[in-house]
Amino acid sequence: MNLNVNIQENNNETVVFLDGEVDVYTASILKEKLNPLAEGTNQSIVVDLAKVNYIDSTGLGVFIGVLKAVDKKGSNLKISGANPRVKRLFEITGLNEVMDVEEDQRKEV
Repeated sequence: MNLNVNIQENNNETVVFLDGEVDVYTASILKEKLNPLAEGTNQSIVVDLAKVNYIDSTGLGVFIGVLKAVDKKGSNLKISGANPRVKRLFEITGLNEVMDVEEDQRKEV
């Protein structure tokens, strides 16, 4: 499966829209797109997962790495729009305790 990444600037936040699966085959694409965003200071990064049906442990590892990077820079990472299955993955791994996971999805322009 492929992963499409669309990055949009909205006011004071950067919204990253994902479409596809985040797994061992596509995690490098996600990492390549998110890591530069995580290097800015006082940034607000929102990753919209409304069109993501599957995330594996490699994909979760990318989110953890980005979370650590934004924390060091005083920035913020939010996950939005996750379907119940994907949201459950964040819950059973405990990532929803250290990461802001919201149900609302963002509007892609």
